[in-house]
Amino acid sequence: MKTLRIAPRILRVAAVSALAFALAACNALENNTDSMSRLIILSLKGQDMEGAAADYIQSDILFQDPASGATSIYADIANAIMTAQMLDPDPVNGVSSFADIQLEKYQVTFTRADGRNTPGVDVPWPFEGSLRATIQIGSQTGVSFVIVRESAKMESPLVDLLQDSTRVENFTAIAMVTFYGHDLSGKAVSASASISITFANYGN
Repeated sequence: MKTLRIAPRILRVAAVSALAFALAACNALENNTDSMSRLIILSLKGQDMEGAAADYIQSDILFQDPASGATSIYADIANAIMTAQMLDPDPVNGVSSFADIQLEKYQVTFTRADGRNTPGVDVPWPFEGSLRATIQIGSQTGVSFVIVRESAKMESPLVDLLQDSTRVENFTAIAMVTFYGHDLSGKAVSASASISITFANYGN
């Protein structure tokens, strides 16, 4: 009887193929640069003139104390509630702590419905801010951040709302906020949401 002999090279190829298949079966994202989780913005809220939470922002360019008459410039603050979810809703090996998301920064850009979107002329300049928060899979986390800077209220077009020569008393812009971060395995994630802001000198 003849003995069937398989060349060592063929055995090595077969072993490598089997190992690759096993890895793919265990984790379909093993060789994918995308994160195993996603960042979701559940809500984005600002404040009205009374300081109550709202789905919009009334941004006062120059605050005037009703008692003393003293004026001040304040940044506008927004609050986002976020969560993280696994891309695979039923992972074979369960939920990994490496799927939690670490926020790093955020970016705010402004646009207007009338198409006048030149920064420093029609809308405030875009900017970035640092942000540190950990969003765990399945949990909800709130983060507060500056959405309109004090310096923006001392620059065009916001400071123009204080000039007696202008006929424009207010205008509305859309602030698009994008949050950037990475899961705990180092893979990048991001998510965006928008909110309407009406700029005016409400105390005038």
